[in-house]
Amino acid sequence: MSNPTKKDQTQELIKETTKKLFFVQGRFDVTTQEIADEAGVNRTLINYYFRSRDNLIQIVSDEAHKVEKEKSEIIMNSDLPFKEKIAKFVESSLQTSLQYPYLETYIVSQLNKGTCAKKDIEEDDVKKLYKDIEQEMSLGKIEQMEPCQFIFNMISLLVFPSAMRPLFMENMMIDDKEFDRLISDRKDIIIKMLFKN
Repeated sequence: MSNPTKKDQTQELIKETTKKLFFVQGRFDVTTQEIADEAGVNRTLINYYFRSRDNLIQIVSDEAHKVEKEKSEIIMNSDLPFKEKIAKFVESSLQTSLQYPYLETYIVSQLNKGTCAKKDIEEDDVKKLYKDIEQEMSLGKIEQMEPCQFIFNMISLLVFPSAMRPLFMENMMIDDKEFDRLISDRKDIIIKMLFKN
């Protein structure tokens, strides 16, 4: 009988390797053999632990989606003042973009295929968030707009550069290191664009 901790370590290694290939390197068409080679394990182990490449990718995708959901919970479950809460969410989102540069691209591609869970936030939470945004507008801290437009602006400012990363890098002659620096610098830029003061 094999040692369960060894099994757990191998499973974790395979998952982390898959995340790296997918979300760090953007290799969405990677084969089971390539995952095995990169992890330094036998290909049969992947099928043994995860049954199939598709199943492994589903598990990794679900974990990635959980990271995204936890970020939205920063806004929903925090008692911080609104601007600080948004700043925390922005910072957390940018950190994820730096850790997994191709995660957003992957999620968008899965949404387009219809293979990704779409609902992250409960209706009551959305209503509360809209109310908070309207309150900030009435205090003159945010430009007047539909609350949904505020969300669109925030998510677009956060997600679009990472989702378009390969295109930006190619056309603007930016290497990985420089792109990461630009992403790191976005927090203050985004907050200044979202808030009047």
